[in-house]
Amino acid sequence: MIILIAFAFIAGIVTILSPCILPVLPIILSGAAGGGKKKPLGIVTGFVASFTFFTLFLTSLVQAFGVSADTLRIFSVVVLFVFGLSLLLPFVQVWLEKGFTVLSGKVPNRSQSTTFGGGVLIGASLGLLWTPCVGPILASVLSLALTGTVTGSAALITLAYALGTSLPMLAIMIGGQELLRKNTWLLQRTSQIQRGFGVLMMATAVAIFFNLDRQFQSIVLEAFPKYGTGLTKFEENAFVKEQLEDFRQGSDASSKGLLGKPSPVGGDDYGEAPELIAGGEWINSEPMTLAELRGKVVLIDFWTYSCINCIRTLPYLAKWHETYADQGLVIIGVHTPEFEFEKELKNVQTAAKDFGLEYPIMQDNNFATWKAFNNRYWPAKYLIDAEGHIRYFHFGEQGYDETESKIQELLKEAGSMVEETVQVENETYQVYGRTPELYLGYERMQALVFSQKVQKDQAIVYAAPQALPQNTFSLEGEWLVTPEYSQASEGSQLNLSFNAKKVFLVMRTADDSEGSVIVSSNGKELGVISVSQDKLYQVIELEQPGEGRIQLEFLDPNIQIFAFTFG
Repeated sequence: MIILIAFAFIAGIVTILSPCILPVLPIILSGAAGGGKKKPLGIVTGFVASFTFFTLFLTSLVQAFGVSADTLRIFSVVVLFVFGLSLLLPFVQVWLEKGFTVLSGKVPNRSQSTTFGGGVLIGASLGLLWTPCVGPILASVLSLALTGTVTGSAALITLAYALGTSLPMLAIMIGGQELLRKNTWLLQRTSQIQRGFGVLMMATAVAIFFNLDRQFQSIVLEAFPKYGTGLTKFEENAFVKEQLEDFRQGSDASSKGLLGKPSPVGGDDYGEAPELIAGGEWINSEPMTLAELRGKVVLIDFWTYSCINCIRTLPYLAKWHETYADQGLVIIGVHTPEFEFEKELKNVQTAAKDFGLEYPIMQDNNFATWKAFNNRYWPAKYLIDAEGHIRYFHFGEQGYDETESKIQELLKEAGSMVEETVQVENETYQVYGRTPELYLGYERMQALVFSQKVQKDQAIVYAAPQALPQNTFSLEGEWLVTPEYSQASEGSQLNLSFNAKKVFLVMRTADDSEGSVIVSSNGKELGVISVSQDKLYQVIELEQPGEGRIQLEFLDPNIQIFAFTFG
C-alpha cells in the first residue's frame, strides 16, 4: 500500500503536464495576483480537500441527494467567475472581503484571513473541475467510488495524488508572486496585471461552462498527437500492477468482497450462496430456487445477450449442460441486462434460441440477484455445491478447463462418477481485441473524438474532424445522442479507428422495422448490414489483427447504436 501511495503522489506531481490540465492553468496562474502570501496556501488547501472528497464521494452524493454533478460543476464555475470579477473590479473584492469577515467573525484583515479564505473557495471549486488524464492507480480508486465503495486505503491514495498535484501548483503561484514583487517594472503595473488575470479567470470560467475546454484540448492534441502520452507509463510496471491487484482484492466492503470476489470461509468454501431473486420471467423452465436444488451442483452464469464476451462463453455452457445435466448439474443463466432493450422477454427468448441454449434462464431486470451475489462482471460464473455453498467462481472469458474440472469435482462429491467417463478438452482461442468497449450513449461515452461535443438529447449536425486518433470514433451528419444510445438520421455516418481483428456493434431499430448500414474502409464498400433485431452484429473481420478504420453509413433514420466491442 505504501508503494501505491508513493506512486500516486508522483502521478499527482506529473499530472500538471497533462493536456487535460491546460484549460484550467489560467486559474492556477491567477493565484499569483490579487492576494497575499496566504492565498496560494488557501488555494491548494481547498483543492486538496475538494478533489479528495469529490473523487471519493461524488457518486454517493448524487445518488443520496439527487443533486446532479452538472449542478455542482456550474456552481464551481460561478465561484471562479466571481473571483475573477473581483480581480477586475475593486468593489467586488471589497464585497467578498466583507462576506468572509462576516463568516469568520473576525475584523477585516485582507493580508491574512480574506486572501486565505478566498483561496480556499477557489481551490475547492478547482478541485471539482479538475479532470486529469488519470493513470491506472487513480482509475482504480475511481472505479471503487463509482460502486459506492470507499475504503481507508482508497482515501489515502487519493489524498496522496491531490497532495502531489498541489506541489507544482503551489510552486507556480509562489513563483509568480515572487516575480511580481522583485521585478520593478512588473511591480509598478501590479493593478493592470491583476485586472488582466481577472479577465483571464473569467474567460476560463465561461469556457468551462460552455465546454470549450474540451475543444481546446482537441486542438492541442490534434496539433501535438503525442503530447502527454507517456505521463502515466511509469504506473504500468509489473510491480505496481501486482500492488493494484492486491489493493482491489483487499478493498472489501461486504461479506462477498469487492467486484464480486467471495471471501473464503475455509479452503475453497466461500459460504452459502444467496438465493435467486427473479426480476422477470423464466425461460426454458419453471421458476427455481437454490433451496429446491439442494443435492444438485448448480452453475450460476451472469450474462447479457448483446455482450460479446458473454456470447463467446455460451458454447461451453451449452456443452456442459448437454454433458452433465443427467449427472446432477443445473446451469442457470441469470440474464442481467446492460441496455434497456435487453429487458424485453421476447428479445431474451430469441437470443436463447439463436444461441441454442436449453438450460434454465431467469431475467434479472432489477439487478436483484446480481446485487445479492455482489457481482460486477459480464460474464461471471459461480459454482455451488450440493450443500448450497459457493465453491468456485470465474470472471470473464477463458478458464474453461479449470471450470469444467471443478464441475466434475463437485459432481463427484455429490455422488456422480463423471470423472471416469468425461475428459476435459475444451477448445482454446485467441482474443485479438486491443480497443476497449466503446459506448455510444452519453452516460458512458468516453471515446468520442475530442473536437466533437455532444448535445444531450438533441438532434444536431456533427462535422467531420480533421483527425481521428486510435480507439476513438466520430459522428457525421445529424445524430440524436441519448443516455444509452445514439440514433442516426438518414445518411448519417460514423467513423471508427480501432485495433482488433473483429468489430461488433449492438444495434436495433426504433420502430421494429428494418434498417441498413453500409460498411466501408478507405473509400471501398465492404458490405451492408441489415438491422432487424435488437442484438449484437458483426461489422467487420480483418484477415490479420491490427489497426483499422471503418466508416458506417446509416441508410435509414431509425437505427439506434449502443456499443462497439472487439475481438
